[in-house]
Amino acid sequence: MTIPQQQGQFERPGETGRDAAPAAIIFTINPELDLTALAATYASEGRVRITDFLSRGAEELYTYLAPCDEWTQLLKTARGVLEPDRERWRDLSDRRRAAIRQAMHNRAKRGFQYSYAALRVPAIGEVDVEGPLQDFALFMQQRNVLDAMQAITGGTVHGFINGQVTSYSEGDFLTGHDDNVKGENRIAAFVLGLTKRWRPEFGGLLLFHGESNPEVTAMVPQFNTLDLFRVPQIHSVSLITPVATHDRHSLSGWLTSET
Repeated sequence: MTIPQQQGQFERPGETGRDAAPAAIIFTINPELDLTALAATYASEGRVRITDFLSRGAEELYTYLAPCDEWTQLLKTARGVLEPDRERWRDLSDRRRAAIRQAMHNRAKRGFQYSYAALRVPAIGEVDVEGPLQDFALFMQQRNVLDAMQAITGGTVHGFINGQVTSYSEGDFLTGHDDNVKGENRIAAFVLGLTKRWRPEFGGLLLFHGESNPEVTAMVPQFNTLDLFRVPQIHSVSLITPVATHDRHSLSGWLTSET
């Protein structure tokens, strides 16, 4: 089973003028995806990596993110979540930033912890919000895209929720969790890779944890790949190491069984 060429795309009309939103991005799902084979892998393993997920739009989204300066650094602390903009976070003194990092690392030894930068993907219908990230959200709500996700997961997929673009730089990480949020009816999570020229020693690996043993399955960040996996399932993102030459970008979200 494959996807018809003419389906799975969304285009926002372009605008002009000083206050115009960024140019629209046309997203098209790869019509050559073998949904039957992908579904078989998903059924047996509870997850699947889909290479070349988009036939159009991935490069444009990558280009949009490269110079973006609107990132918010998300830091879980003992007093709650800090959300400084990334420029403010990087402007902290080395001593102050190191102290915050050390406190996070200490808490990570005992429980859930994270540090990364993010851009929120606007919710469908959100007033006065336009741009490439909303274009992607609208694309993910196209019925034939959801049908493809449903064919792979074997579940009833009604929608896409709570998307965000993440940027992991040196010292960022995400400890193990299962994405199971009460009341959201999540059936699957996905991570769209938007990182080029990444090496395993840079860190930032998407790790799937074994249920009863210390074995993990590590997925190295790649460009235009979609890691699709069943919820709940314990996973994490390994620490970005000092040898990383650039940031790790991806777009993540969840598929829900109810809208």
